[in-house]
Amino acid sequence: MVSSVRSTKTFISKSITLLQNYADNRLTNHGAALHCHLIKMGVSSNKYIAVKLLIMYLDSRRSWEIDRMLKEFHGFNVVVHNCLINSHCRWGNLTDACRVFDEMPERNEVSWTALISGLFKYGHVDKAMFYFQRNPFMDVFSWTATIGGLVQNDLSFPAMKLFKKMIASGILPNDITFTSLIAACIQLGDLGLGRSVLSLIVKLGFDQNVSVSNSLVKFFMELGDADSARITFDRMSARDIFSWTTMLVMCAKTGDLGEAHRIFEQMPERNEVTWSAMISKFNQSGKTEEAVSFFKEMVRRGFKPNVSCYSSIISALASLEAMPAGRNVHAHVLKIGMDRNVFVGSSLIDLYSKCGNVIDGRVVFDNLLNKNLVCWNSMVAGYSLIGDLAEAAELFSRMPQRNCVSWNSLIAGHVGIENYVEALELFVKMILSGEEPNKSTFSSVLSACAHLAMFEKGKYAHAKALKLGFESDEFVGTALVDMYAKSGSIECSRKIFDRMRTKNEVVWTALIQGLAENGYAEESLRLFEEMEETTRIAPNELILLFVLFACSHCGLVDKGLRYFDAMEKRYGVKRNGRHYTCVIDMLARSGRVDEAEKFIDSMAREPEANAWAALLNGCRVHGEGAAAERVAGKILEGSGRKGGGYVMVSNMYSLEGRWSEAVMARDLMKEKGVRKNGGCSWVEVRGGVHVFYSQDKTHVDAQSIYWVVEIINSEMKSN
Repeated sequence: MVSSVRSTKTFISKSITLLQNYADNRLTNHGAALHCHLIKMGVSSNKYIAVKLLIMYLDSRRSWEIDRMLKEFHGFNVVVHNCLINSHCRWGNLTDACRVFDEMPERNEVSWTALISGLFKYGHVDKAMFYFQRNPFMDVFSWTATIGGLVQNDLSFPAMKLFKKMIASGILPNDITFTSLIAACIQLGDLGLGRSVLSLIVKLGFDQNVSVSNSLVKFFMELGDADSARITFDRMSARDIFSWTTMLVMCAKTGDLGEAHRIFEQMPERNEVTWSAMISKFNQSGKTEEAVSFFKEMVRRGFKPNVSCYSSIISALASLEAMPAGRNVHAHVLKIGMDRNVFVGSSLIDLYSKCGNVIDGRVVFDNLLNKNLVCWNSMVAGYSLIGDLAEAAELFSRMPQRNCVSWNSLIAGHVGIENYVEALELFVKMILSGEEPNKSTFSSVLSACAHLAMFEKGKYAHAKALKLGFESDEFVGTALVDMYAKSGSIECSRKIFDRMRTKNEVVWTALIQGLAENGYAEESLRLFEEMEETTRIAPNELILLFVLFACSHCGLVDKGLRYFDAMEKRYGVKRNGRHYTCVIDMLARSGRVDEAEKFIDSMAREPEANAWAALLNGCRVHGEGAAAERVAGKILEGSGRKGGGYVMVSNMYSLEGRWSEAVMARDLMKEKGVRKNGGCSWVEVRGGVHVFYSQDKTHVDAQSIYWVVEIINSEMKSN
């Protein structure tokens, strides 16, 4: 008999353990099968087993089984009702949770704490405080649940006041109380208050508690006291995986990736969160290849990536424009059913967009049931990146909400395909919509102003950037230097350049170019020499192009030729067609036409149209008629389907009064069916941009404009 009782108790004990395991791992079907066996064995009504079965069915929300279990409980059972309150709170059914609580004939401390915690979880602060103030079980758990709930709802100051009342009432805090208090100090950003809490932690002997110490490490790191964080971490007698992960994440967050990697290597154990933190932080810091390496090692060691990890690795592959690898990850995401997760989906859209495959990106976008703002922005940016501004604008118009990134994508798209006027119009609409521009906005807008040489609009953008505190930004400063230089205001360009604390090669290039193109060739060369002497910036092909341009325009031919020869030997820069054109222009402009002609004949590459134009112009200016005829013949011979060469030769003959030859060049152009795009001009009037083409009559005021032109022409003739 005794043996039989012991056997039954053992069976019940093992069954309870099994049910707990099934509940923890969501193996409800296994639990249901065991339930059938327990009924057969006649022990399903055991109160401990019945409660475990109820919890398992509540966790899996199996309503039929829940109702069946509740019927098996005869009369009132406080444990059962507490389970119901917990489940309703977990599901967000707060009305049902309050109803069950209010109908209970008696309640214990678990009942009150469960309801108060549930109400705080969903932001019902006033109602939670209503129940807290009526709670007869004012123990440490009730106080802690309320303090934690206030912190959870960003009410850290009331939480600290409540803690003072708790101490005054004689209730001593536990480890969970302290973790909530430290979280409150982080929210308040009060290092002094945190140190006061630390004193109490030490006084009450919680300084070696793992959870409290983990919170302290996070507190010090969040408030910028990395030394105290490290000291706290090193003093911990015991550490769990959260301790290591907290320290690792905090080091990575402060940019110390080397220390983060060292901690990662020291960790006695790792989990998916740890690996994901390393992949995410290295990706965010621009070390995308290292992030990919971590991901490969993580998978090789058998860890299963989580949502955050997949989102980060896809983002890293997008930055690397690694389409094949991205497709492999996408296939795996599809296989495990994570493709419709909004964070993974937004990263996939970004991947396909950056790789120029907007079709596949659009498929991912359309399949997402819930699209966040990042998804919309990535899709708009994708279309903008490939120049499909019509589709980008259509998506932009359908966006349920927009932010600065949305506007930036469209503005940058127009700048990318040289629709500068449209880009500026969008910028005005953005300002009128109330959206505040950021640094990227100003980079695009100032670039548009620079290409249009729109001084007034550029000054307006500068004033806006100055008001928002972006002038000192390296990229905005560079765009301002370029804009003022291209608008002809070298003085303003130089002032901004001199004020910049850090100067990259782009800003040096912008000013060197601006000086050279605005007639300050000698100053341009001096600035280049200053850059070589005072910085470690290696001259690139663009800087050297403008150095040659400056040498050409101030007659320093020999110096320019020395720079040209030094490009590959000294600077390691490969010459391109524009560099050769500059040399030809340099020689022809200075009258060394024969040398220029020999240089162009010796070129291994096909000369640019501008190279022929420079040589032809040099021949004309310096009276080299025979050379001009030879060059004209070569231009007509090599022009093919390009209209520029025919027009160039025709214009030369026209300037010399050789009208029959000019007509012949034009007729030859017509015979071959070659057309040249008309010249385009624009003018800014009262904040608006007006664009004109040769013989263009599409302008809304065309009739009035041509009438004024006729008046001016007649007055010029009469004078």
